[in-house]
Amino acid sequence: MAVFLWVIIPYMCLITFLVGHWWRYRYDKFGWTTRSSQMYESKLLRIGSPMFHFGLLFVIGGHFLGLVIPKSWTQAVGISQEMYHFMAISIGAVAGVCTVLGMIILIYRRRFTGPVFAATTANDKIMYVFLAAVILLGLANTVLGNIVSHYDYREGVSIWWRQFFTLHPNPDLMSAAPLTFQLHTLMACLLFALWPFTRLVHVFSAPLEYLWRPFVVYRSKPEGHLGARDARRGWERSELTRR
Repeated sequence: MAVFLWVIIPYMCLITFLVGHWWRYRYDKFGWTTRSSQMYESKLLRIGSPMFHFGLLFVIGGHFLGLVIPKSWTQAVGISQEMYHFMAISIGAVAGVCTVLGMIILIYRRRFTGPVFAATTANDKIMYVFLAAVILLGLANTVLGNIVSHYDYREGVSIWWRQFFTLHPNPDLMSAAPLTFQLHTLMACLLFALWPFTRLVHVFSAPLEYLWRPFVVYRSKPEGHLGARDARRGWERSELTRR
């Protein structure tokens, strides 16, 4: 069971993640979009979206520091274990709370704003369930793992994570982790398997061409002119269209 949960399932999810993105980009380029709903509602979006996305960026940065960088490396540059845990609790908790609050606002907006809810597909709802589960379990790990159980994931989960990408994962390291860490990892793997088939693909899209594309020039026209030529008699703009 340990091998199935912490070796077979994660690698199946990774393969689905990679092949799924290749397939989506190859055969569904026009569907590679966030399906933006800003035109339907913008007030809640202006509040919830920055909180969610910027909070998530700090959360991802914390995961990179905790999972990818070995414990010995941070100690070698003078970051003690006590300092690291203080940073994890303070910065991680603030980033996690901002992410959760932003997610709540966005889910509320999507459910109780009629046009936005009408544009929400079953695929979106499934994605939100997995995304919310991963975020909430991660926040629980920050609080419980550092304050209640004092589990040092850098001695277990982090090592398994690095071994996973070197193709030699030790499932016993994950089996010994607390249940919340196991659920968080398992739900994250399933979310990555679902990723290529949802709107989350927009994470890998960046408008790099905007850096060197020419400026778009807008020219105003004299009042009363709809085109380059004067309007024909009987086709002049009315006062209603001018407003």
